[in-house]
Amino acid sequence: MKSVKKHSLVNKIIYLSLTFLLFLNFNVSGQTGNYDKGKQLFNVNCAACHKLDKKLIGPALANITDKRSKEWLHAWIKDNNALRASGDADANALFKEYNGMPMMQYPQFTAQDIDDILAYTSGKPKEIAQNTAVAKVDPKVAEGKQLFQANCAACHKLDKKLIGPALANITDKRSKEWLHAWITDNNALRASGDADANALFKEYNGMPMMPFPQLSADDIDKILAYTSYVEVKADVTQSKDSNLAKPKASTAWMSIVLGLVLLLVIVWIFVKSNNGFLKIAATIFLLFGIAYLGFGALFQVGIDTDYQPIQPIQFSHKIHSGDNKIDCQYCHSSAKHSKTSGIPSLNVCMNCHKSISEYNGPVTSDKDKAFYDGEIQKVYDAIGWDKDNTAYKPNFEQVPVKWILVHNLADFAYFNHSQHVTVAGVTCQTCHGPVETMEEVKQFSKLTMGWCIECHKTTEVKMKGNGYYNNIHDQLSKKYGIEKVTEAQMGGQECGKCHY
Repeated sequence: MKSVKKHSLVNKIIYLSLTFLLFLNFNVSGQTGNYDKGKQLFNVNCAACHKLDKKLIGPALANITDKRSKEWLHAWIKDNNALRASGDADANALFKEYNGMPMMQYPQFTAQDIDDILAYTSGKPKEIAQNTAVAKVDPKVAEGKQLFQANCAACHKLDKKLIGPALANITDKRSKEWLHAWITDNNALRASGDADANALFKEYNGMPMMPFPQLSADDIDKILAYTSYVEVKADVTQSKDSNLAKPKASTAWMSIVLGLVLLLVIVWIFVKSNNGFLKIAATIFLLFGIAYLGFGALFQVGIDTDYQPIQPIQFSHKIHSGDNKIDCQYCHSSAKHSKTSGIPSLNVCMNCHKSISEYNGPVTSDKDKAFYDGEIQKVYDAIGWDKDNTAYKPNFEQVPVKWILVHNLADFAYFNHSQHVTVAGVTCQTCHGPVETMEEVKQFSKLTMGWCIECHKTTEVKMKGNGYYNNIHDQLSKKYGIEKVTEAQMGGQECGKCHY
């Protein structure tokens, strides 16, 4: 009876451990989304077609979780085609409402990614509501914003210089009377001999500003009210973001605690228990655990993410692809046609930098204007461009830039960029991450075989307008008993496709 009693105690400890594990898993699965990460994912993946506060290409997404269930939204974002094919009434009604315009699928999103985006869509409207409340102090602000976007936004931004100067709080720098005269007819103001008007004209190299005689005095007052309001709005936004953008708490401690509990159980069995069966079982469990951890550790050898080498020229994808919206394939033009995406030659850089020798964008304490100007000069030094005379130096021997490879696929694995970019329509961000936010590019994805196969399993083949695919689709749909065929079912899981 003594041994039975001990055996019962061990069972209780094991049951408690398993219950504790299930409790932790339940808590982990019930985690809410992260506002800050959701905002980043939204800006990279959703902002081209959606806004929070108004309809763009797709519907406004503020508080979308109040209109649709989270389960429905997860299914729609992951694969809206499959949801419509299942006969879902809401999905088909939405598709019809937007004239049959399909939404891009995001099978690469994890459930946590989608929760993060939904957390952002739920949090942002509160911020908008606060800003709207501030705007009600001066009803001219909303109308001023519309007038600004229609007449001024092509050359001006509020927070930074564009073609013309930044206009945030411009009424603190110039009198309203002067601004009215300048906006209505800056040519007449300069002709009158106004010193400030002529100094501004000279500062911008004699580039005239378009006069706006069609704007009434009231219209100009509304625009100026909007430029003054932006600072208040920015403060509110920053305050709200600081409250919502809390980092997710790490759950690594849960695994550590569970491991310690199990280890204590095993130690107790060896030290206190006289039950031979339990000792044998504990030994087997311990050996399997060590083998499992060791095998998992070996599988991580050579798998790198966040690898970010120091490049000879600090090319910022954030400035080029993010701030200036330069398409990835403008520089990496061979991605559409060949196996590799290609490293752009300096001649591609010079298409723009013949006339852009200075940096006039936002700076930081680490990277000021002089730093970025120096990086542009490195391009000139390599290709032999004389920026003072705006001409290439005669008989100059160009120096190749020794870029350091970031994504280094193993030699035994075959990957074709054109097959993915042109045929499958895969976006660059799917594999390379949000490069438009990276000051320096780093490896975003693991690029393991499992990672590729998972994508092939979840990516549907686009059959429309392709007779070959239509034929094979009919055969495969009958074989698998499905309506949609994934890349894996088309052969994307065969070893010889990538290894031969």
